[in-house]
Amino acid sequence: MPRKPRFYQPGLPVHAFQRGHNKQPVFFEDEDYLVYLRLLKESAEACGCVIHAYVLMTNHVHLLVTPESTTAMSTLFQSIGRHFVPYINKTYQRSGGLWEGRHKGNIIESEAYFLSCMRYIEMNPVRAGMVDHPAKYRWSSYASNALGVDNSIIQLHEQYLALSTKPEDRRTAYCSFFAIETDAEELDMIRATLYSGTPLGNECFKKKIEVMTGCKVGVIKPGRPVMVQ
Repeated sequence: MPRKPRFYQPGLPVHAFQRGHNKQPVFFEDEDYLVYLRLLKESAEACGCVIHAYVLMTNHVHLLVTPESTTAMSTLFQSIGRHFVPYINKTYQRSGGLWEGRHKGNIIESEAYFLSCMRYIEMNPVRAGMVDHPAKYRWSSYASNALGVDNSIIQLHEQYLALSTKPEDRRTAYCSFFAIETDAEELDMIRATLYSGTPLGNECFKKKIEVMTGCKVGVIKPGRPVMVQ
C-alpha cells in the first residue's frame, strides 16, 4: 500500500509526532533531552523550520513547526535522527533503530487550531500523569511561552502574538488558556488528524489544501482515534 501523501506547505504550521519503537523510551537521562534540544535547534535552523512549541516525553516527542518548504519537515527529522540515534546507541551500548518508522504530522489551520495545538503539546505531561501543572515539567516549551523564560529554540507565531501587544499581557492570556478544561471532542480531533495526517481545519481549509497539492486530503475514520498522548 502506498504511503499517504504529506500535505506540508511553506508557511503553514505542522503538528508533528514521533514515537520510540514499540513505545520504548528514547530518553533515559537529562543529558539525552539536552542533546535532543541542541539537535532540534541546529537542525531547525539548517533545514528551514521555525519551532513554536515542543514537548519531549520519555518515549515520544511533539513539535509545532512552521516549515519554509514542502520538504523541510522530513529533512528536520532526518537531520535529528542522523545524530541522535547514534548518540543513544553509543551511550547505552545498544544497536538498531530508535524510532517507530517515520514521523507523523499534519498541517493545521492557524486561526482555528494553532493555540489549541500549542496547549495540547504542552499539556502532554499533565495528561500522562507526570505532573499536575505544565510549568512543573522541564522538557517542554511551556516555560518560554507562558512564563517568558528565555529559550533560543522558540520563535513566536502570529496567532500567539495576536493575544496582546504587550509580552506580559500576552503571557497572562496564554496562561489563562490552560485554566480552561480541554473539550474531549477537540482532543479526539487533534489526535485523529495527527495520526492520520489529515489537515486539521474546516472544509474551506481542506479544499484549499487540495487545490494547492492536487491531492484529496481524505477523511478521518469513524470511531475513537488511536491513542496519542
